[in-house]
Amino acid sequence: MLKPSDFDYLLPDGLIAQKPLSKRDSSRLLILDRQTGSLKHAQFKEILDHLDNDDVLVLNQTKVFPARIFGQKPSGGKVEILLLSQTSLDSWTAISRPGLKIGQTITFPQKLIATVTNFDPQTGQSVLKFNQSAQNFWQILNKIGHTPIPPYINQNQPEKMLRQKYQTVYATLTGSAAAPTAGLHFTRPLLKSLQKKGVQIEFITLHVGLGTFQSLRPHHLKTKTLHPEFVDIPKDTAFRLNQAKKSGKRIIAVGTTTTRALESASDSSGTLRPYSSDTTIFIYPPQKFNFVDALITNFHLPQSSLLMLVSAFTSHPNSPHRFSQFKSSPLGQTYLAAVNQKYRFFSFGDAMFIS
Repeated sequence: MLKPSDFDYLLPDGLIAQKPLSKRDSSRLLILDRQTGSLKHAQFKEILDHLDNDDVLVLNQTKVFPARIFGQKPSGGKVEILLLSQTSLDSWTAISRPGLKIGQTITFPQKLIATVTNFDPQTGQSVLKFNQSAQNFWQILNKIGHTPIPPYINQNQPEKMLRQKYQTVYATLTGSAAAPTAGLHFTRPLLKSLQKKGVQIEFITLHVGLGTFQSLRPHHLKTKTLHPEFVDIPKDTAFRLNQAKKSGKRIIAVGTTTTRALESASDSSGTLRPYSSDTTIFIYPPQKFNFVDALITNFHLPQSSLLMLVSAFTSHPNSPHRFSQFKSSPLGQTYLAAVNQKYRFFSFGDAMFIS
């Protein structure tokens, strides 16, 4: 059985992108043919040269909210909270540093107070009940909350800049505690140029949470599931995507979140159904992809579920290459080439186009 250590690789710290580029589409693009293993190097805006009217881009329109808040326990100890999902008008699931106990209260700026009503030691999640709800809560959160950038990025960057840059230009539906980072490379002019070229563009939603960014735990491997994340694929969107698929168009998922959403909602016949529910899908080799034909994605952390998903996409039965270990796989060799060429890695880094 595969284990997280099978998906390891060496990355110099200096290649972890700490800031976004001033121009989103000026990032580099490494193009991988998963059937042959051949590589090409380009700029992201040159994606325009590789897509045409036989292609469909599927984008995740989720919007990041300022989910990171700092509070204080009655003892005076500081607490960092990451809000994950709203469970009722005044309650949220969250993870914290340090951990919390049921019954504890936490005070925040703007007279916001939370009480811990539940804790799950298996997932490390708490449920927090706040003294504010609905519009009042969101007004306070927008004042005191911080953009939830990953811990490997310098945490002392201007909040105003992060709220703009750690957000896709097409984000519309609030609900993510992390950005679907493959989409960060797109600009409005680039999207317009793609549409003018005849590329079909469709939007789905997956609200990014622990299923995407939490480190793998033993129960993930035991149950072969990840933490639930909400997916919404409307009926009319599913209809258009099915029509495109049947007509022979190439379905290109922008990001692993979009991929998880589409694969959660499709069956072995390659048919996509409308979907409005949580997904816990955990994709790793060898798993056949039912709906996605190509993938635009960033470079992912070692031993992560995202790296496992991309490894599955680039190996048997989706390519001729059987997976044994990441380092010896075509994707592993691609990552090695990216390291040697000093590509920028992770959330604010460069991109790959896997066809």
